[in-house]
Amino acid sequence: MEDYAQVRGRIFDIQRYSIHDGAGIRTIVFLKGCVLRCMWCCNPESQSYEIETMLVKGRPKTAGRDVTVGEVMEEVERDRQFYRRSGGGITLSGGESLCQPDFAGALLAESKRRGITTAMESMACAEYSVIERILPVLDTYLMDIKHTDAAKHRAFTGRSNELMLANAKRIAASAMTELVIRVPVIPTFNDTPEEIAGIARFAGGLPGVKRMHLLPYHRLGQDKYDGLGRKYTLTEILPPEKEHMLMLKEAAEQASHLTCQIGG
Repeated sequence: MEDYAQVRGRIFDIQRYSIHDGAGIRTIVFLKGCVLRCMWCCNPESQSYEIETMLVKGRPKTAGRDVTVGEVMEEVERDRQFYRRSGGGITLSGGESLCQPDFAGALLAESKRRGITTAMESMACAEYSVIERILPVLDTYLMDIKHTDAAKHRAFTGRSNELMLANAKRIAASAMTELVIRVPVIPTFNDTPEEIAGIARFAGGLPGVKRMHLLPYHRLGQDKYDGLGRKYTLTEILPPEKEHMLMLKEAAEQASHLTCQIGG
């Protein structure tokens, strides 16, 4: 039996008792490093793989620490009783978990070995050979699809979307994990009924995909940019109103067979 406990990786947070990012009560492990630079990113401290110092309420805080799988699992195991009762488990987030594929894969494999369900929030921005190694130990893939237009995707995230869309098709075709499509709804980027309907049509064409989550833009991470000495570029953007989100939900459902929900 392979010893995953000693595999090392870099995280910046562990959030216990979460009711988002997967079914039931979950422990979310936030991994360092991302290949995208989304303008609205609420975890800018996740983007660089390097360990950083960030000011929080005027005090320095270290963003990033090196840990072993075993050390992370000590935290995860603390809430096992809640996973069992609620159908929850561990969720990997970031950043982009696939930037640390060995560590992410070992965390998921060790969780499965211990009977804990697994989920990963990811943009699938990696070669499919990397993703393919992780799928056998992944129960739910929460995949972001931000836009179907490559040029607009590049303008707001720094990279085109062809690789992610191609990977979504291959992940769905593999039938190895539950694939849930999640869309961060960002005003001026993708918040028109036509854009959301386009994503829904794409997602609805993926075999086995049944659910789509619309995640409203928020400003909860804006102060982190100041703490990192960086400029937040969407200062004029306001979170979408509830009525607007309901309209987008209706547009998604009319364009596909998917069950669509606001939040996730």
